[in-house]
Amino acid sequence: MRKELLEQLQKITDEEQRILDGEKYVDRGLYASDGNDFTVDSAKILEEGQLIAVRTHTRFVHFPLHRHNYIEALYVCEGELTNVINEKQVVIRKGELLFLNQFTRHEILPAGENDIAINFIMLPEFFDVAYTMTGRNNVLEDFLANILRRNEERGEYLHFKVADNLQIQNLLENMIYSLVTGQNDESRINQTTMGLIFMYLVDSIQCVEMRLPDQYENMISMTTLNYIEQKYRTATLTELSEQLHLPLHVLSRLIKKCTGHNFKELLQRKRLNKSVQLLCDTDLSVNDIIASVGYENNSYFHRVFKERYHMTPRAFRVKNRETGQVRL
Repeated sequence: MRKELLEQLQKITDEEQRILDGEKYVDRGLYASDGNDFTVDSAKILEEGQLIAVRTHTRFVHFPLHRHNYIEALYVCEGELTNVINEKQVVIRKGELLFLNQFTRHEILPAGENDIAINFIMLPEFFDVAYTMTGRNNVLEDFLANILRRNEERGEYLHFKVADNLQIQNLLENMIYSLVTGQNDESRINQTTMGLIFMYLVDSIQCVEMRLPDQYENMISMTTLNYIEQKYRTATLTELSEQLHLPLHVLSRLIKKCTGHNFKELLQRKRLNKSVQLLCDTDLSVNDIIASVGYENNSYFHRVFKERYHMTPRAFRVKNRETGQVRL
């Protein structure tokens, strides 16, 4: 890692200074909203509209048992960091990468001054590009298919021991530099970079330690998301149930169980993401975009678009062109 970047990451933060001054605990108010359960809230870390952010892991203190409502990746720049997942110690050393799915409970043992780790905070939508780049029938596709899961008991993670893979190290450093220096206009580049990282990780599968959920439920998740990815313009739950030879009500229940969302919600998410890509990357009219992503009712599209993005499609396009930022 570049010396100047590492020096920046090694600086003592305000939170760490308070710990060194005698406050030997994590201030939950910095991470979680109200509630007895310690769930780190993405809204506390990500600005509105952000899909990804990075922060250095807080050293000098035991980070108690918690979970996140986002996907976390932990990358160790120097030293090592010990996670405890399902009572198992998972040691992440320099150059290694740990992915934790949503709501996976873990705790982290105290890190020393020279143990420098980066937390990537990522919403599920950030992985849309990576999902299209990763290929099929591999453990990373399984992981991406499962990022919508909300079952906290699964304790799902992927630990990649790839310190010797220079391509992965360079790509991760580029992402960290982009995010640390505040170059938010590179959101599309960062999404593509993550896709490239995943492609290299697929080739490093012999270096992975993992805990993934039930294979049958994985199959349902992957098949559903693949089907929506390929046929979002015309996709229907009825057609998918015929392909899987499952009764409609059984498939509907399984999709909800496996992903935490129903089929309509997953399809709408894909169509809206595609419409945003077309708004930002093309000069197609809004009506043409509505038709191309599979909506027949223009009024309905405008309503659901505004519910998600808090503005009309035309206003979204204008804002994107003014700021140069793409939100997928």
